[in-house]
Amino acid sequence: MAASWITPPTRTELIEGLVSGVDRYNPSNVSILEDYLYHQIRSEEYDCLANLAILKLYQFNPELYNPDVVINILIKSLTSTPLPDFNLCISLLDERPINSTLDEPDPLPALLPILKNLHNLLYRCRFPAFWQYYNSRELETLRDNYTVECAGFENAIRSVAIRAVKATFTRITFERLGLYLNLEGGSLELYIKELGWIRDSSNGVITVPPNPDNQIEATVVQENIKLPQIAKIIAHSALKV
Repeated sequence: MAASWITPPTRTELIEGLVSGVDRYNPSNVSILEDYLYHQIRSEEYDCLANLAILKLYQFNPELYNPDVVINILIKSLTSTPLPDFNLCISLLDERPINSTLDEPDPLPALLPILKNLHNLLYRCRFPAFWQYYNSRELETLRDNYTVECAGFENAIRSVAIRAVKATFTRITFERLGLYLNLEGGSLELYIKELGWIRDSSNGVITVPPNPDNQIEATVVQENIKLPQIAKIIAHSALKV
C-alpha cells in the first residue's frame, strides 16, 4: 500500500519526473500538475504526492493560487481516510498569503471548515453523521459545485466505510451497514453482492469475511528461564530480606 501511495500505477512518466525531480519546484509546470488533478477527478484515480506538489508551488508562488484547485485536492484527499493525506494538504495551506489578484471572492475560507468537519467525521468513523452532514442544505454549494464533478466520490467514501467495517466487524446488520454506506433497499443489496458478502435472509445479518484485522487470536508468550538465572533471582531476593 505504501508503494502505491508513493508511486501510483496510473502515474505517467511525465508526472513522475515532475514529482520526483527538481522540476517539482518549477512554477511553469503548475498547469501540467493541475491538468493531472482534473484527470484524477474525471477518472477516479488519485495521486497524493502530485497534488501536494501543486500546493507547494502555490505556497512558494502565491500568484499561482487557484482556490478551485485547492478545494478539489482536499476533496480527493478525503477519499484516502484514514491515511494522513488531508492533514498533509492542510499543513501546506496554513498562513497562506492572501491573493488579491482573484477576479471573484475566494470560496476556500467558507468551505475549509466544512471540509475539515467532513474529514473529522470520517476519521472518527462516524459514517451516519458524515452522510447526514454531507447531504444537508448547508453543504449544497459543495455538492453542486465540487463533489458532483468528482467522479465516484460517494463510492470512494463508501470504500472508506467498508475498510473500517472489515477491520471491526465479523457480523453486521443490514440496516446498520446501510447507515454507514448511505444506501438502502435494492441499492444496498447490490452493493453487498458486489462485495461478495453473505446476508442471512432470516435475520438480515451480514457476515463479514475473516481478515487479519477482525480475527481475535490468542497469543501465547513463552519465556525460557534457565536454572542458573532462577538461582540468581532467588539469591538476590534473599539478600533483600
